[in-house]
Amino acid sequence: MADPRFFASSGPQRLADIAAAAGAAFEGDGERRFSGVAPLQAAGPDDVSFLDNRRYAPLLAETKAGAVVLLKAFADQVPAGAVALVATQPYLGFARVAALLHPPVRPVPGIHPSAVVAPDAVVGAGTEIGPGVVIGAGARIGAGCILQPQVTVGPGVEIGDGCRLLAHSSVSHAVLGRGVVLHPGARIGQEGFGFAPTPDGRFETMPQLGRVLLGDFTEVGANSCIDRGSQGDTVLGPGCRLDNLVQIGHNVQMGRGCVIVGQAGIAGSTTLGDFVTIAAQAGVAGHVTLGSQARVGAQAGVMHDVPAKQDVIGSPSMPVREFWRAMSRWRKLVGGNDG
Repeated sequence: MADPRFFASSGPQRLADIAAAAGAAFEGDGERRFSGVAPLQAAGPDDVSFLDNRRYAPLLAETKAGAVVLLKAFADQVPAGAVALVATQPYLGFARVAALLHPPVRPVPGIHPSAVVAPDAVVGAGTEIGPGVVIGAGARIGAGCILQPQVTVGPGVEIGDGCRLLAHSSVSHAVLGRGVVLHPGARIGQEGFGFAPTPDGRFETMPQLGRVLLGDFTEVGANSCIDRGSQGDTVLGPGCRLDNLVQIGHNVQMGRGCVIVGQAGIAGSTTLGDFVTIAAQAGVAGHVTLGSQARVGAQAGVMHDVPAKQDVIGSPSMPVREFWRAMSRWRKLVGGNDG
């Protein structure tokens, strides 16, 4: 259950409004009220819970939840006294119920006295600028944003309406769309990793003269880094989600809705189509293309192009079926040697 010290509550809410948020059908008194959300095993009569995985179906019979968002197939297993909220996508429905009962923090408009805001910077209406924030010359911050303590916004940066920059994140050489979220310690727009060797064995940095463009509603996880382009721009399309500790190299181009999981790294000048998924600790070499809806398995090493809708795994990566066939043959060889 959500700790009230950290999470605001809009409850209690009517069952009818909760069902509308979940996109669910129900039977019973629409005026009944609920105050929070919780997992099946911890929920009480005033809580809404959910079931989206058959593995947890045994918990349904014992739950004390007042309402459960679930598929129609499980509706007849809901205990007496609980309301079945029948939805086609229970997890999505439950997420929307949780957001209804525990809405995101709203900005408290104003600029903290300890913030340093350049005279020619523009701060939109209703935006909250927290303690120790630094906003550089010519930067433009949209309306209704939240900049938490110690955020740094470099000169000329543009940030769209409704963005949230959490503590100690920094942005330079970048343009952010609407509703972008940067989690604590995220770094956007720093110099990319580009250099030229000299005849005497030293390295000279290649000037990184591009930008970072983040599409609307992109989210960047804690301590993740997105380098600016070297000549062109590094671009993440609308709705991309980066987990914590992700590295995006210079000139990477991502389509819409890509998901990059923790500790994954994408080298420079790589192109991702729409809705590409890269799992944890995977690495993608530079100058390759991953087609739309391609999926890269955990710890894979991608060194070549991946066609659209193909799943790859292993290092070097290969299509999933080929990988498991190779593993099967390897195990037989190992077994034969042991014998």
